[in-house]
Order: sequence, then C-alpha cells, then structure tokens
Amino acid sequence: MDKVFDSPAAAVGDIPDGAVLTVGGFGLCGIPSTLIDALVTAGTTGLRVVSNNCGVDDWGLGLLLRAGRIARMTSSYVGENKEFARQYLAGELEVELTPQGTLAERLRAGGAGIPAFFTPAGVGTQVEEGGLPWRYAADGSVALASPPKEVREFGGRRYLLEEAITADFALVRAELADRHGNCVFHAAARNFNPLCAAAGRITLVEADRIVEPGELAPDAVHLPGVYVDRVVAADPEDRRIERRTVRPALQEV
Repeated sequence: MDKVFDSPAAAVGDIPDGAVLTVGGFGLCGIPSTLIDALVTAGTTGLRVVSNNCGVDDWGLGLLLRAGRIARMTSSYVGENKEFARQYLAGELEVELTPQGTLAERLRAGGAGIPAFFTPAGVGTQVEEGGLPWRYAADGSVALASPPKEVREFGGRRYLLEEAITADFALVRAELADRHGNCVFHAAARNFNPLCAAAGRITLVEADRIVEPGELAPDAVHLPGVYVDRVVAADPEDRRIERRTVRPALQEV
C-alpha cells in the first residue's frame, strides 16, 4: 500500500479541533516541524498534545503554542519556552508534568495495548500524593490539580499505577521512509519518535528521504510500516541546533 501523501497540508487536513496528538522529538532533535507548520497553517486549535517538551518560542510546537492552538500539554520538560511558562502561569494552558521515563513507558504501553502499569518513579512525591497544579486560575490559585495515584506493594517496595497514553494522531520525523511506511531514524533523532508513532491511532511520518519498497534492509527498520498511515516529504535542511558549544580556536605558538 502506497502511504505517501502529496503534501503535508493533505496529510493533516482531517485533524480536528480538540484532537489528542503524540509528537516525537527531544529538545529540538527529531522534531516533525513540517507537519507542525502544516497544522499552524490549517488553523487547527484546542489541541491536547503529548510530547517530551514544547519546542522553543519560534520553532516546533512553540509555533502552535504561540498561536494559542494548544489547550493541554503532557510533557516531562518545559524549560526552554518562555511563552509556555507565561501561558501556564496565567491559566491559559493545562500542563501535566510526567517523569521522563514514565512518559516513555506510558507511550510504549499505549502502543502495545497495555492499559496501565506500576512503576517506582514518583513514589513519596507529589506525583503519588496529587496536588501538582495542572491549570492555574487567573488569580494565581490552582484551578485543577493532579489526583493521587493508586499505590501497591510488590516485593516489599511501593509502586504507582500509571495509565497508558494513546492519541488520535501521531506526528513523527524520520530520516528515511519507504512508501509502505517503514522508517529509519538517524542516531539520537530516534528518541520519542517510535513510541509516539505506536501510540497514535493514525500516524503521520515526515521523512527527509522517501525510498521505494525494498530499498530498506529489514534489519535496519526502526519503525515497521504497520504503525504508519501517512508519509510526507520533509525539508532535510529544516533543523535547528539547540545549544551550540565549541572549543576556542587553538592559538599558534
């Protein structure tokens, strides 16, 4: 089955207002920026997004956020986006902060059809006890707080029950994809992308290069095409370096 769409606009065209999205990427690495840009242009709003972070102010999910299109974020890290902090503290954005490993496992469980699991992460903290502010009121009070989690003991150790995550749509970025949706990711750009893809009921992949079926060695495939519904071409130059660190030039003696 040929899963390639002619344009990113066509691929995201049926994503409705209020949809739940899983979005791959870690920091600015492996961000599905082409599909995000198409959503910005489409005007889709009220989105409930699950992603490790929310991009930066002028790129990635930060573009949807700046346009007021995101109603809720489930993330593990939000420290690089000033607009995110402003909306959250002003009560304009609902935020569920989740330990990073727990977020990864909630996505994996969702893709595997496992409804919930027990984990030691968060035991003895507000993650267990509840009360983490998910949404503030305009006056700065907590309008919605996280509920307490179920706790059980296994082998003399306490564990929290965490629910799996599934989404209406998943947006991910790959280095290579064939027309059947089989994907290969480049190094660390794999990050949350396969997990987000598996957790989405309809998965959209943007790829730096689209190849013909059979060109990808089976052992090289990171994400089988069974998880992928739509493939679009991405701009391979559309990348950012989050923090550039270089050594001082060596001085000649």
